[in-house]
Amino acid sequence: MRSAVLKRFGALLITSLGLCDCSRAQTADLIVSAAASLTNAFTALSQSFETTHPGTKVIMNFGASDSLMMQIINGAPADVFASADQVAMDKAVTLKGVNRDSRQDFASNQVVVIVPAESKLRLADLKALASPNIKRVTYGNPASVPIGRYAQAALEAVGQWDVVAAKAVLAQNVRQSLDYVVRGEVDAGFVFATDAALVGDKVRVAYRVSSAMPVTYPIAVTSTTRQPRAAHEFVDYVLSAPGQTILAKYGFLKP
Repeated sequence: MRSAVLKRFGALLITSLGLCDCSRAQTADLIVSAAASLTNAFTALSQSFETTHPGTKVIMNFGASDSLMMQIINGAPADVFASADQVAMDKAVTLKGVNRDSRQDFASNQVVVIVPAESKLRLADLKALASPNIKRVTYGNPASVPIGRYAQAALEAVGQWDVVAAKAVLAQNVRQSLDYVVRGEVDAGFVFATDAALVGDKVRVAYRVSSAMPVTYPIAVTSTTRQPRAAHEFVDYVLSAPGQTILAKYGFLKP
């Protein structure tokens, strides 16, 4: 009797494991690590991609570009990496975190200086940020956040980096800088135009920056992807007409 029960239990266990394996085979998880400024656009992109690729589920991982890059280098699972600047992607290529040949630019953006909606501050240029009336300016940490690097390059170009850096409220990513301005915790902040557009009348664009660095977004398949076919298909989708239409809806420009 005991032998019969064990055999029956074993058969059920094998059957259940088989069903689990089949389920996994039918739906493949694709992990996309993307810059924080892409949160809304890539959430919509991933949903659209899943509709046209019903066997694939996209898992999004958003954050500062350099932080995501280091996660990938240190072995965190990821199939696609999308950065908010070329510096982070260059590091990923150098450290062999991504497939160099898969790298492509897919969008561009503009850097803006925003202020709280109720602020009376007017900026004729970036030199105005040196005013003693401006106490706190936020931007991402240039060591790890693209918007911080763009801000530093722009301020260095007009000789105001040291002055503004003394007023800095460093953020972990561009969305944190946006939040600081929305809550009125700083006088001004550097963000991307697409981020400013998301919060409507809660902030005001005080100045549009002529960036010293091209504000372009690269994307690539990671070197350790477990879903190479789906990863390449996702990159292709981002670059396709439907993908570009979604990006344009959220304010991104052609690369």
